[in-house]
Amino acid sequence: MPEPSYSLPHQWRSLAWLLLFTLLALSFWLSDGWLALCAGLALFLFGMQCLEEGLRQLAGGQLERLLALSTATPFKSLMFGITATMLVQSSSLVSLLTIAFLGAGLIQLAAGIAIIFGANLGTTSGIWLLALAGHNVSLAPLALPLLVFGVLSSFNGPRSQAIGRVLLGVAFLFLGIDQMKSGFSAVAGDFDPLHYQVPGFLGALLFTGIGLLVTVLLQSSHATLMLTLTALGGGQLGLEQGLAIAIGSNMGSTVTAVIGALGGARAGQRLALAHVLFNLTTGVIALLLLMPLAALVQSITMPLGLGTNTLIQLALFHTLFNAMGVSLFWPWQGWLAGRLQRWLPDPVEPPVLITELSQPEQQEQQVSHARYLDDSALASADSAAHAVVRELQHLGRLSLEVICHALYLPVDQLLRERPDEDVLNARPEPHALDAEQLYQRHIKGVYGDLLDYMGRLEVNLDEAHQRFWVSCQLAALQLVDAVKDAKHLQKNLGRYLRAEDGEVRQAYVDLRRHLLGVLHEMRALGHLELPEQAWSERLELLDSEAATFDKRFREHIFAGVRERQLTGQQAGSLMNDLGYVSRITQSLRNVLMLGQGDGNELFRPLRQMLAEDGPLIQLT
Repeated sequence: MPEPSYSLPHQWRSLAWLLLFTLLALSFWLSDGWLALCAGLALFLFGMQCLEEGLRQLAGGQLERLLALSTATPFKSLMFGITATMLVQSSSLVSLLTIAFLGAGLIQLAAGIAIIFGANLGTTSGIWLLALAGHNVSLAPLALPLLVFGVLSSFNGPRSQAIGRVLLGVAFLFLGIDQMKSGFSAVAGDFDPLHYQVPGFLGALLFTGIGLLVTVLLQSSHATLMLTLTALGGGQLGLEQGLAIAIGSNMGSTVTAVIGALGGARAGQRLALAHVLFNLTTGVIALLLLMPLAALVQSITMPLGLGTNTLIQLALFHTLFNAMGVSLFWPWQGWLAGRLQRWLPDPVEPPVLITELSQPEQQEQQVSHARYLDDSALASADSAAHAVVRELQHLGRLSLEVICHALYLPVDQLLRERPDEDVLNARPEPHALDAEQLYQRHIKGVYGDLLDYMGRLEVNLDEAHQRFWVSCQLAALQLVDAVKDAKHLQKNLGRYLRAEDGEVRQAYVDLRRHLLGVLHEMRALGHLELPEQAWSERLELLDSEAATFDKRFREHIFAGVRERQLTGQQAGSLMNDLGYVSRITQSLRNVLMLGQGDGNELFRPLRQMLAEDGPLIQLT
């Protein structure tokens, strides 16, 4: 049995993780305080993960629907960003959801920018809660009953499990904060950052960099600020150092948004860039104005008797410089959105996206893959559904074109109002494309990507979305079945269309004309905006015409056999291929029927699955 082979990057990653674990284990053995600090941080991060997952399960699709309804005006978008971030205590989650909806075209870029502004303001809420609680308040007594109730809740139904997940998340957050406090107290004897202060602007820059680096490593500005609050409360950090770290944590929080947008839709990339510009600009201004802002914080807290409370001062500073950033950017939202669209324009698609050589064996052809399945859209049911519909339309276009090539017809015949009789009667070209090769290159890859994508959706779905998801899977299967039947049809079609003029060749020309008419009608039905009843009647008319053609074609075959114009073998081929044509028609009809969806608007885009224009496969 051959030895498995591993890529060099994979080996390096494995070695890096092994080295990291080894160094951590050694450091834990050398310092109990460091172990306690890291354990507290691990509990805090795990608590945030549990809280985020529980709230998403509990909300189901409500958060997504609220997002769609709350972006009518910039102010509503701002308030949604604030409220949603306060609810889930994760600006990263709100950013990723916004990127997903923007990429799916469900909200506009200006609304997404306002939501990002609100998310930055909303993230200060958690800092205020802990600052108000104070450093000397132990949260462990509150955490213990929450752990019990959280575990008990996990034994019931899905909604109860989601509530239990939320309770466990809060409990682990509290335990992590207490553990970090004790860890900092123990580490302080061995290492005191106050001894390593660098005076002036250089020191502020240094601790800003530390805040940025820690946030990038932990992927959580909340965790960085919790560490900072703990260190401030324990006296291991000075106020100016803590303020600089807060600035750095805000800058580092953009990394999650950038990672979420990489490889995704261009709209999501624009929003990620807006996030970076906002946080970096705000951070740089706050760093330059660090001393005046610190003085402002002192002037606000001193009259309230909080001049020595560094935790409150850090929370206030964090709120002030984020509010300053929002005030600075707010008048320029429209201008920024326009600039981002100019800097990151949508890619211009060429008229022909997939081309085939006249002699395919001369060059190895690449397999087509999905174009619209953005991973960031998996953050919500609505955005994932929109991405799947667009990809189904892509698969539908490819399927119609493969069927067209199986009929030995140019793709432009799909776009004509009336078929060209000369083309219908023409014999296939010697370099005509093979439907089996087209299926392997352009259908299997896209179909596989669709199934993989739909299988990776982990968001809880309501009944309507569940039915829609099943309908999408069935639609993809029907399209693939239609192409498979077209592959079988092409064999006899090519053989008899190349034959001498006669009854059997004319029968295959009629079969080709009929199926091309079916493809035209399918595309026309996709373009029609009709009431349900009128649209259903048009589909029933298609069924009736197809049944009439089947009946007449069978009668014509048997008449040809009786009159000795067709042999029994030729009649058998025609009957089999009529069956393939009927199955292709039925499969495409089923795709359109899935678009009815009991009147639910969620299903309506499935009707347009066969209505997209523009050739994807073309001879060169």
